[in-house]
Amino acid sequence: MRMIALRRGGMLSASLAEQQEHMDIIPAQPHHAAAIQKIYAWHVLHGTATFETEPPAESEMLRRINDVHERGGYWLVAEEQDQVLGYCYLAPYRPRYAYRFTLEDSIYLDPQQTGRGIGKALLQKAVALAEAAGFRQIIAIIGDSANQGSLGVHRALGFEHTGVMKSVGYKHGRWLDTVVMQRSLGPGDSQPPDR
Repeated sequence: MRMIALRRGGMLSASLAEQQEHMDIIPAQPHHAAAIQKIYAWHVLHGTATFETEPPAESEMLRRINDVHERGGYWLVAEEQDQVLGYCYLAPYRPRYAYRFTLEDSIYLDPQQTGRGIGKALLQKAVALAEAAGFRQIIAIIGDSANQGSLGVHRALGFEHTGVMKSVGYKHGRWLDTVVMQRSLGPGDSQPPDR
C-alpha cells in the first residue's frame, strides 16, 4: 500500500530513543478509528503516499481495520499518552490462495510526529508478528518515488527494491510513480511452507 514520507531511517539516536520511551505499539481497536481516520484524511488531502483523493469516513476506517484483522492481517497503532501517533498494517497481498504467505504493508503517521522513528518502530513490530506467524514475504507499494523517507525506512528494515511503476497515478497536479519493495521472512522461498 502507500507510504508517507518519513525522515531517513537507520539507527535511532539517544534523543529519538528517549522520545519513544513512553510510546506503546498495540493492536488497533475500534476506539482508535477516529484518530486513524484523521491521520489518513490528512494524507489523502495533502500527501502523495496514498492515491485516494477523498478521505474515507470514520465508519469506513473501522470497517477496514476489522477487515484486515478478519483476513488474518495486523493493524497496529503507536500510542503515547492515549494519543495515536501513527499506524501500520499488514494485509493479505492478494485474495487468491497461492498468495496466502504474502502480506502488504502500509504506514501512516500524524504529520506532526515524523522524524521520531515511529514508522520504523511500527514496521519492525509488524514484521516480527508476521514472521512469527509463518508468513514468508512482505510487499511494500510506496506511493511517489520521491518518498525518500519511506524508502529509507524500508531499506533499513531489509526490504529490497524490486521495481517502479512509472506515472501510474495523477494527484496534486503531477504524475506519480509507485515503488515496489519486498522483504523475505523466516526461510523465505528456501523451503516449502509447513501449511
